[in-house]
Amino acid sequence: MKRLEGKVAVVTGSAQGIGAGIARVLASHGATLCLADIQESVEQTAEAIRKDGGKAFAYRIDVTKSADVEATFAKMLKDHGRVDILVNNAGIYPRRKLVEMDEEFLHRLFEINVFGMFRCAKAVLPGMMERRYGKIVNMSSVTGPMVGTPAGGQTAYGSSKAAVIGFTKALALETAQYMINVNCILPGYVYSPSAFGIRGSTSGADVEAAMREFGRKIPMCRQGSPEDVGNLVRFLASDEASYLTGSEIVIDGGNILQEEFLGPYSPK
Repeated sequence: MKRLEGKVAVVTGSAQGIGAGIARVLASHGATLCLADIQESVEQTAEAIRKDGGKAFAYRIDVTKSADVEATFAKMLKDHGRVDILVNNAGIYPRRKLVEMDEEFLHRLFEINVFGMFRCAKAVLPGMMERRYGKIVNMSSVTGPMVGTPAGGQTAYGSSKAAVIGFTKALALETAQYMINVNCILPGYVYSPSAFGIRGSTSGADVEAAMREFGRKIPMCRQGSPEDVGNLVRFLASDEASYLTGSEIVIDGGNILQEEFLGPYSPK
């Protein structure tokens, strides 16, 4: 049974990684996908979905620019008539300690990770409110709101992801009377080289080894996959989750449940 048959879904940050995985899952359940990303490779991701029998269309977007967001969503609405599902996944994960960052760094991170969600949600809400139907899924993270690492460098990123949770809860309350569901997902380690700062120069074998090593530290003995996150999004985007709103859902294989000694620590 294709639970999303006939629905139109927008996934931002969907050229690769978690966003691409989400798009693949939603397409496999019958949704028409609007893949939105600043990267040119978003077209390749859309083409791959089409080759697998899905319906996918690529759109270039810069979520830091209000005019670009408005124009891109206007084109989506012209092309497809409406947006039923919005997955706010666009984001970046730079690491820099507070004493090392300037305001430009901080502003850019929040423009993408937080304000981009505001802009995209604002673009789809009028139609959702008019139809009294809509599903919005925001991507937060366990990093910041729940956990961190001794190495640090996550002050700005963690703060941005905590802001996503607050945004989700406030928007859920604001839109509940219009039968719109707004929830957020907090992924842990997901099988993706970018999640661990592994660059393209690293060999495939080294990447695989690094991923397996991280997986051994997780209670469920593996890392998550983009499709794991996609399956959760699929549920939240379906009518099966019609009574679920304002929720923050952790998907991390139980990793935040454990206490692991990461030291030794030493005073500076």
